[in-house]
Amino acid sequence: MQLRFLGHAALHLTTGSSHLYIDPYLSANPAAPEGALDLPCEFILLSHYHSDHLGDTVALAKRHGATVLTTNEIAAALAKEGVEAVGMHIGGKKDFAFGSLKLVLAQHGSGIAGGQAAGFVIGAEGKKIYFAGDTALYSDMKLLKQLWGPIDLALLPIGSHYTMDAHDAQVAVEWIDPSFVIPIHYNTFPGISADGEAFKRAVESTGRSHVVLLAPGATFDL
Repeated sequence: MQLRFLGHAALHLTTGSSHLYIDPYLSANPAAPEGALDLPCEFILLSHYHSDHLGDTVALAKRHGATVLTTNEIAAALAKEGVEAVGMHIGGKKDFAFGSLKLVLAQHGSGIAGGQAAGFVIGAEGKKIYFAGDTALYSDMKLLKQLWGPIDLALLPIGSHYTMDAHDAQVAVEWIDPSFVIPIHYNTFPGISADGEAFKRAVESTGRSHVVLLAPGATFDL
């Protein structure tokens, strides 16, 4: 699998013959690399409806005929815009062409009435990726490994203000115990500044997880 970081919390995942955008905030994203909107796409994973995550979801879904995988309330809103969307909810799991998707809790506003922000556990090619989305630290993160087995890669926000900060993200790493960690949702705007190198040093000092710092446009092969 190859993961491409597109700035902020936006990602593009290639696995097998499938291509997925995750929270594709791109055209208004000051950190998005050139060509971020031009990648292939069959699925879009949308964690919540805030503008810095919803981003270009509608335009990309219509351009590619892609299916959006999200929560029920957001799926209903997207359907009104002519977008094909599969509505799931926290705790639900479903198989798709790329592998499996399980929705897990994110402690954050949803951006839509009656909704709930979500994180994702993606299973593909024998690996598990945890995309935390926008979230505070919460104790149920301890259950990720216990319930669904080892997490190969965790994508965690570290920017504070709207999400957990680097200190809390370090605690999350201790609880989740992933092989690799990629920090997201930091240094895009004033107010969510964080020192990625300091986070890397703090996590790796434990000798357990390895932190990968990706510049927008860079890729990581899992």
